[in-house]
This record gives sequence, structure tokens and C-alpha cells, in this order.
Amino acid sequence: MKLWKRAAGAIKDQSSLFAAGFTRRTSFRNPDLESAIIKATSHNEHYVDYRNAQRVFAWIRTSPLNIKPLVWALSARMQKTRSWIVALKGLMLMHGVFCCKVPALLGIGRLPFDLSNFSDGHDRACKVWGFNAFVRAYFAFLDQRSALLRDQAKQSGDPMSQELVRLQKWQSLLDTLLQIRPLADNMKTTLILEAMDCIIIELFDVYSRICSAVANVLVRICSAGKLEAAMALKVLQKATMQADDISIYFEFCKDFGVLNANEFPKVTQIPEEDIRELERIINGETEMKESDMKVDDKAIVEQKEQVRDQKEKSMMKTIITEKWEVFDEENLNSNGDHSKQTGQTPSAASVDHLLLPLVPVDEPAYKNYDDIPDFIRF
Repeated sequence: MKLWKRAAGAIKDQSSLFAAGFTRRTSFRNPDLESAIIKATSHNEHYVDYRNAQRVFAWIRTSPLNIKPLVWALSARMQKTRSWIVALKGLMLMHGVFCCKVPALLGIGRLPFDLSNFSDGHDRACKVWGFNAFVRAYFAFLDQRSALLRDQAKQSGDPMSQELVRLQKWQSLLDTLLQIRPLADNMKTTLILEAMDCIIIELFDVYSRICSAVANVLVRICSAGKLEAAMALKVLQKATMQADDISIYFEFCKDFGVLNANEFPKVTQIPEEDIRELERIINGETEMKESDMKVDDKAIVEQKEQVRDQKEKSMMKTIITEKWEVFDEENLNSNGDHSKQTGQTPSAASVDHLLLPLVPVDEPAYKNYDDIPDFIRF
């Protein structure tokens, strides 16, 4: 049965590639890009095509004009698929596209396809319900993340109230991110583990953003009014609960076998004194001293720096699993080993090693830590 399903999936992929080959190039259609997307989101659960994924990223980074063909091709494939494998690979590919640091991508906003009610149509519901839930949760996160980054790019100025609202939105995004987890016993597959590694890297980024924002709030709160103090109190209380949730999540990931979960540092709680000071401001009992906030804020700053160091260390390490079939027939030499390839065009984007992260690794991606979230390793 599994062999038949794999053969049927391969036939569907070949049919899609054949149709893409006859596509006329327009402002919305790029047959070469469509072919790369189809190969990067194949029905094969045990194989990831790094080379074509890198080609997609190269096209996006080469010109913003390639965003429309990407959106059209990936949306068409996601909307018609009934395979959780294709849907999950498509989400991972879209996740990588967002991390290419192309400003034009901020204009996408909500995702151009909808997988909120996704259901695999190739197996019984009792076998795939966990995969369906995983795809839906991943989609919900990416949809919210893309909309948040677009709204953030439109904002101007930096008043305390606006910073607190933005921080609350990042905390909401973190809640959505923590919902992505394998729920069924049959989900310890290579593709799910690969996706969870991507989620762990994203957690590094979102959590560090929140730590940084909390530290900024605590430094400035001494000059804030009661309204801002009340908002800040809710943020700190939420951050305290999320610190516990993150610790539990990473313990679960470690037990499940997610490699990147072993890299996360110990989660530091928000100092209770900061919370008590905010409560006193709200109640009008006393005014907070700036020197006190700097002392209490030290733990948050140290936590932010620790998360950043661990994030960069994790992103610079290639994860290789023996179960994952990574190969490319065009790049095998006479001894059956992988050979390096160089090229001058996006359709033949150079890949230093076929086991590199699926998402493009460029020098500015991790040096400017306060930019848009860096990249995710697939």
C-alpha cells in the first residue's frame, strides 16, 4: 500500500511538471520557478530537494518581480493538494521564503492560500488526524506572522503604548507558535522532525524579540503613566506564564527527539520586583525609580543576550539525519559522492553543500539581530 501511494504521488508530481513545462511565461507565470516549487514540495515523505528549494530562494532574492509567480504557483499547489506531505513542505518552503529578507515580501500580509481546514484525503482519518492538526497549526502561525510583520512595517513612531501593543502581538504569536507540535503517536517521522527543527529556530527568534522588548519597556516605564503601567503589568504577567510554557514545550521537544531543542538555554523568569513596582504605580502608592528598574532589568537583558548567542550558534550548525534521503542525481560524481555546483543564474543557484539548511544562509542574516527574523534551517 505504501509503495502504491508513493508511486501515485510520483505520477502526480510528474504530471504537474509536464503541465508547468508548457506554461507561457507572463508576469504571473514562470515555468522554471513553478517546476522548482513542484520539486521542492514533492509527495515523497522521505526526500527533500534542497537544490530546488535554494533555486526558489535565489529567484526571490534576485528580483521582487518573481514574487507574483511564486505566490501564484505555490498557492495553486497548496489549494488543490490533499496530501499532508505536500502541504507541510509547502509551508516550510513559504517559511523559508519569508526569511529571505526581501522587503517586498512584507507586503504579502495574510497568506495567499488557506489551510486552516486542511484534511488529508489519501488515508483514513484515524491515521492522519495528527498530521492534519500539525499542518493547520503551522499555517495559523505563518499566516499570523506574515500579517504581523506587514502591520509592523507600516507603523511609525515609537510611543510607549504602541510598543506595548506590538509586544502583546508578539506574545500572541508565541502562543500560536507553541501550538505546533506532534499530537499523535505515529508522527515521529523524518519530515515532522525536520519541521519541528524549523519551529525551534523560530522560537529562538520570537522569544528573543520578546525579551528585548520587555527590557526596553522596563527601562522606560519609570516615565510612563498609569495606563501604560497597567498594560506593561499585563505584558509581564503574560511573559511569566509564557516562560513556563516554553520550558514545558522544549522538554516535550527533547523527549520527542527534536535536535534543536537541546540548544535552548534555561528560561529566566521576569523578576517579581518589577511586577510589584508596576502594581504600585497603578495603585498610585509610589513612583518607580529609574535606577531600580535598571537593576531589575539586568536579568532580562542577560536572558536576551543568552538567547541570541544560542540562536546564532544553532543556526550556524548543520543538522544531518541518517534517515533523511538527500541526493541529487545531477550532482553525483563517478564515485557516487555529492559534488559541488556553481552557476550564474537563479535557475542554477549555487549550493555549497547539499546538506546546507533549506533556507538561504547569507552574512547579514544573523549579524543584525534586531531586523526582521533571521532564517530557519530546514
